[in-house]
Amino acid sequence: MIQDHYMTQASSTPSPQQHVLKQGEGFALFDHFGDSNRHGQSVQGLYHEDTRFLSRLELRINGTQPLFLSSGVREDNLLLEVDLTNPDLAASDMTSVPSNTIHLARAKLLWQGVCYEQLTLTHHGQNPVALMLTVHFAADFADIFEVRGVRRERRGQHLDPRVAHDQVVLSYHGLDGVVRQSTLDFAPTPTAIGADSAAFALHLQPQQETTLSLTIRCELEPQSVTRHSFGAALAGAEEALRVARSQECAITTSNPQFNAWLERSYADLHMLMTETEAGPYPYAGVPWYSTAFGRDGIITALEMLWVNPGIGRGVLGYLAARQAQQHIPAQDAEPGKILHETRKGETAALGEVPFAQYYGGVDTTPLFIMLAAAYYHHSADLPFIESIWPHLDQALRWIDEYGDLDGDGFVEYVPNHRGLTNQGWKDSGDSVFHADGTLAKGPVALCEVQGYVYAAKRGAAELAQALSATARAAELTQQARALQIHFEEAFWCEELATYALALDGEKQPCRVRSSNAGHCLFTGIAAPERAARIARWIMTPDSFSGWGIRTIPTSETRYNPMSYHNGSIWPHDTALIVAGLARYGLMEPVNQALVGLFELSTMADSQRLPELFCGFPRRPGAGPILYPVACAPQAWAVASVFLLLQACLGLSVFAPNGQVRLGKPMLPPFLDSVQIKNMRVGAGLVDLVCRRAGQTVVVDVSRRVSEIEVIQDMGEVTK
Repeated sequence: MIQDHYMTQASSTPSPQQHVLKQGEGFALFDHFGDSNRHGQSVQGLYHEDTRFLSRLELRINGTQPLFLSSGVREDNLLLEVDLTNPDLAASDMTSVPSNTIHLARAKLLWQGVCYEQLTLTHHGQNPVALMLTVHFAADFADIFEVRGVRRERRGQHLDPRVAHDQVVLSYHGLDGVVRQSTLDFAPTPTAIGADSAAFALHLQPQQETTLSLTIRCELEPQSVTRHSFGAALAGAEEALRVARSQECAITTSNPQFNAWLERSYADLHMLMTETEAGPYPYAGVPWYSTAFGRDGIITALEMLWVNPGIGRGVLGYLAARQAQQHIPAQDAEPGKILHETRKGETAALGEVPFAQYYGGVDTTPLFIMLAAAYYHHSADLPFIESIWPHLDQALRWIDEYGDLDGDGFVEYVPNHRGLTNQGWKDSGDSVFHADGTLAKGPVALCEVQGYVYAAKRGAAELAQALSATARAAELTQQARALQIHFEEAFWCEELATYALALDGEKQPCRVRSSNAGHCLFTGIAAPERAARIARWIMTPDSFSGWGIRTIPTSETRYNPMSYHNGSIWPHDTALIVAGLARYGLMEPVNQALVGLFELSTMADSQRLPELFCGFPRRPGAGPILYPVACAPQAWAVASVFLLLQACLGLSVFAPNGQVRLGKPMLPPFLDSVQIKNMRVGAGLVDLVCRRAGQTVVVDVSRRVSEIEVIQDMGEVTK
C-alpha cells in the first residue's frame, strides 16, 4: 500500500475504551478511569489548536490506582462522569481501609480553552480514615502531526516549570516563536506540589464528603484564558447548547432505537461545531481532524441543510473569507480556489507540513458553489448570496482557468508530492488506479468531480438568475449541458455499466467500479437510464456489504476491506449515493442502505457511526469490524443519518417559492412514522408528520408559520 507523508500511523491507534470531549478549539481523550496516557497511550491527552497541552494525567490514592466502577460521557456530550473506589489500603498508622469504602466521583468538561475537573470523595466506612490523593501530570506540547507519527528533526524548548502554592505552569517555547503554556490550578491548596504532581492529605469522617477541583488552562502567550468555577462553566456550556438546539428542527420517530441514533447524531454535531466569526463550522473529526476542512464542512452542511440551514451559511462565510487570492504552489493555492484544510500548530506555522492554509482539494471549489445554491434553496437568503457572489464568481473562474489544466472541459489535478498525492475525497496515495491495479498518472480527472462541477454550474445559473444576471445564467446553463454530454462520452464504460473512476493524464479511463460513480447520481450529471444500471450493481453483494456501500467492490484488483479507501465503508459516502438514488426515484435501494446503517448504529459504541469501518461482508450475529485509526465522532459520518432520512422521504425544499416537496416517500420497515417540528423554510416554519398508510406514506401538515406549500408526488397531504 502507498504510504502518504501525513497518514496516521497504526501505532497511534486510540484505545477502544477512551472517552472524547470537544469544545471550540480544544478536545480531550481520556481512558475509562478519566486518566490520560496511563499506559503510555500515544494519543490521549488534552489538545488545543493542534497541540497537546497535557500528555499525562493520573489519579492515585495512597500511591495506588483506584478501582473502576463506571464511566461515560453524558448524552449531550458536555460532561465526562467517572465513578471509582479504593482498593484495600493500608493507612500510615497500620489501620486498613477496606476496598469499596471511598467513592471517588470525577466530572470533567471543556469550556472556552479550559479543562475543568471536579473530584468528589465520599467516605462510606464506619471509622475515620487518612488518605493521600495524588494527581500526576505532564505536558509534552506535541504537535498533532507528531502524535500522528510525523518525525521532526528539531523541536522547541521546554521552559522551567513555575510552581506556586496552588498552581503549576508548564511552558514550551516553540520554534515558531510562540510560548504555549498549561496552567494547572488546584483547590483547595495541595499538601505538597511540584513540577509533575500535586498531593492532598485528606482526613475523612464516616459519611463525610469533600470536593477537590483542578483546572487546566491552555494558553498561548501573551493571551490569557479566563477561568470560571466548575458550575459556571457547566452552566455556560449548557446554555450554549440550548441556543444551538433552538436553531434546528426536531425529529422523532416511532422507533426508540432510531430516535437514539438521531439524538446521538445531534449531540455529536454540536460537540464538533465550532463558533467562528462567520457562524458555526463543523470541525471534521476527533482526534486527527479537529479543525476546519473545506470538503468535510461543505458535505456536512449539505447533509444538514433541511435540519439547520444556518450551518450552511456559517461554512460558506468562513470559506469565502479564506478563498485563495494568489498562486502559491507550496499551498496548492490558486486564485479563486476554496480552502481544503487549515492548521494552527507549530509544524504548520513553520511550514514543516503544508497545512497552515492548504488548498489541495480538487473538489472543494465546485462543492462550495453547490452548497451556496442549496443554501439558497432552503433559506431564500438572497442578500447573503449577493454578498458572497464575488467569491462564487471567482470559484467559477478557477474551475475554468485553473481546474481545467489542459482545456479538455474536465477539472483535474496534478499530484503534489509534498502535499496530497490525490486530491479528491479519496486522498490516499493508492486510491486512483486502472483495472490492473496500476496507479493512474496525472493530471487526474475524477468522475465525481465532473458531477460536482455540473451541479455547481447549474446551481450558479439559478443564483445568477435570482440576482438578475440573465446572460451569466444562460452561459452557465449552457456550460453545464455541454459538460454533461462530454462527460457521458468520455467516462461511461458500457462493459462495466458504470462511469470510469477517473481519466488519467493520457485521457485513458480507469475502468474500475467505485462508489465515486454513485456521487454522479447525487449531482444529477448521470443520464437516467445509466443511473438505474449503476444502482443495480452498486447494491449487489460485491459492493453492498450488508452494512453500507464499499468504496470499491470486492471484484476490483485493489480491493482490501482494511484499506482506507479501497474497500472500506464510509457512512457519508453511502449517504450521498443513497441521496443520488432517491433523486432518480430508485427508492428500494434507499431503504436497503438505511436499514444497513441503522442496524450498524445499534451495534456501534454509543450508537456513534465512525469515520469509516472495514468492508468485510456482514456476518450473521456479528457486528461491524472497526478501522483502527478512524475518527469518532466524524462530522460527515455523524450527519449521514439526516441525509439518509431526507432521501427516504424524498424531501426537498425550495424556499424562494415557499415549497416543500416529498417525492415518492417511503418508510423502512422499522419506521411507522416520522415527526418533524420547526423545519425552516426561508423565514417560515412547518411541522410535518409522515406516517405509513398501507403501501403509501401520508403526510400531515400539523403547523405552518408563513405561507408554505407542501407537495407530495405520490400519496396525499392533509392540512
